[in-house]
Amino acid sequence: MTINTPDPELYRPNVGLALFSKAGHVFIGRRINGRGAFQWQMPQGGIDKGETPLVGGLRELEEEVGVPEKLVDVLEETSDWLYYDFPPDLKKRMGGPYIGQRQKWFAFRFKGSDSDVRLDRHTPEFDAWRWARLEEVPALVVPFKRMVYSEVVQRFQPWTEPVSGYKAAQG
Repeated sequence: MTINTPDPELYRPNVGLALFSKAGHVFIGRRINGRGAFQWQMPQGGIDKGETPLVGGLRELEEEVGVPEKLVDVLEETSDWLYYDFPPDLKKRMGGPYIGQRQKWFAFRFKGSDSDVRLDRHTPEFDAWRWARLEEVPALVVPFKRMVYSEVVQRFQPWTEPVSGYKAAQG
C-alpha cells in the first residue's frame, strides 16, 4: 500500500513542543479565548523565516510558556513532519494560502520548577496550565489535531518515565 505524502508547500511550517517534567508528565495549556470543549494542547507555533525547527521551537517555548532554553534539555526531534488539515470553518476564518500545518515535534526535559513557568512573558496564548500524562492529551485537544497527538504519544512514550533519582512530593 502506498501512502500519499502531502505537498509540504500547502502546509504552514510549525513546531510542536512536548515539555516533560522530571516526573514524566507533559505540559498542557488551556487556550486563551478558546471556544468549545477541547481547549487544552501542548505548545506549538510557526517557524519564522530563516529559523531552523529547533530554534523556532525554543523561541516558541519561551514565548508561550516563559521557559528559556537554559531550563530545558533537548531529548528528541521527530525525523519527519507530521501533518494536519484545518477544518473548513477554521480555514475560512484564517484565510491565507495554507490548508493545514506540518509540524516538527520536540521532546524537552524541563529542568526548572513550576514557578519558572510564566504564561505572561509575551502575549498570552494560554490562560491556565497543568502537568498531564502524555497518553491522556489526545482526548483533550481539538479533534482535527488528534491524529498528530496520537502519533506524538507513540513516539515520545520513552520520555514519560520519571528522571532517575526523582522523588515525588509526599502528600
